[in-house]
Amino acid sequence: MAQKRDYYEVLGVAKDATADQIKSAYRKLAMKYHPDRNPDNPEAKEKFTEISEAYEVLSNAEKRQAYDQFGHQGVNFGPGGFNFSRDFSHFQDVDLNDILNSFFHGAAGGGFSSFFGGGSTRQRRVDPDAPRRGDDMNFRLDIDFDEAVFGSERTIDLQLPRECEECHGTGSADGAKRSTCKTCGGRGVVVGGSGFFQIRQTCPDCGGEGSVIDKPCRKCHGSGQQPKTEHIALKIPAGVDTGSRLRLAGKGAGGVRGGENGDLYVHLQVGESDIFERDGLNLYVDVPVSPVDAALGCTVEVPTPDGLAELKLPAGTPNGKILRLRGKGIASLRGLGRGDLDVRIVFEVPVDLDRKQKAALEDFNKRVKPGNFPELARLKQRMNVFFSHKEKLQPKK
Repeated sequence: MAQKRDYYEVLGVAKDATADQIKSAYRKLAMKYHPDRNPDNPEAKEKFTEISEAYEVLSNAEKRQAYDQFGHQGVNFGPGGFNFSRDFSHFQDVDLNDILNSFFHGAAGGGFSSFFGGGSTRQRRVDPDAPRRGDDMNFRLDIDFDEAVFGSERTIDLQLPRECEECHGTGSADGAKRSTCKTCGGRGVVVGGSGFFQIRQTCPDCGGEGSVIDKPCRKCHGSGQQPKTEHIALKIPAGVDTGSRLRLAGKGAGGVRGGENGDLYVHLQVGESDIFERDGLNLYVDVPVSPVDAALGCTVEVPTPDGLAELKLPAGTPNGKILRLRGKGIASLRGLGRGDLDVRIVFEVPVDLDRKQKAALEDFNKRVKPGNFPELARLKQRMNVFFSHKEKLQPKK
């Protein structure tokens, strides 16, 4: 199964986007990929479902908070994942006529030509002294299986961009001034193309600032930032899995000119267990059992996240039998119960037998009857039928 894309990436918005910005981004994409406009395009339908799922989460404050903290694992759409007809609660936002009317009659400045870029290309000049929020940062952290099950606390050392102490984030040396960027004329963007289609993109010379530094700071080379080692305390909650994402607000790159810091996103990679296999919240474990104990019935000890549990095996338990311990799996991140633990019985044949042990087994083997092995008897019966059919169907030579 393909890994889901980040919901903010799907909608093309920043991590700190407002509710209005999220809704606006969604409606633009919904208009483009709505099934009514693409009746013969299955890819458009998949895209529409993807953006609808992203909007369903990011437009809901509670779901968005859970997603920001834990990633896709923090959002539970039930069996089978997101289902548009079942889970989407914003039908008023996906009506095609509503979307078209919104953009063709209410786009900023008046309708069709503004929406498609045919209007004015004037852009408000960027204030070079305005505070700028720091970038969000991503970091992958490998953790042990046990940490994922029980939770843990870590301290990680990261080099993160912080405001330059020499120029205090201005990027200029000795208070030097900035001059208007000649490429974009101070707008921070450049416009390509002409007529009906126009493309706006960030100015490559000033990076969207609208101005350039006449004399860059020698310490940060004009970036306004320098790398600094940060000791970051991280609490890993019980129940995380590979792909879980932890958000540390304000722990990302430092802001410039007094702007707030970005966020740090820690992406977890969970190692394998020496005991268990994991599938979501469910665990699986193999427990070796003597064939004699399985034949007579016995009690075996089973490892669980809560400690050892006793499991009674009835007489005649077959090899490979799976028994389920409900609620003995992984705890849900959001407190929505726990998974199960499936125990598979695996016969372990004794080795290094001495002379008396071998003699006892040989005596036992003489005493057993075909009725003691019903599965073997059934196999022999089926083989006889199979080979009898072979004799009837094959032509005689």
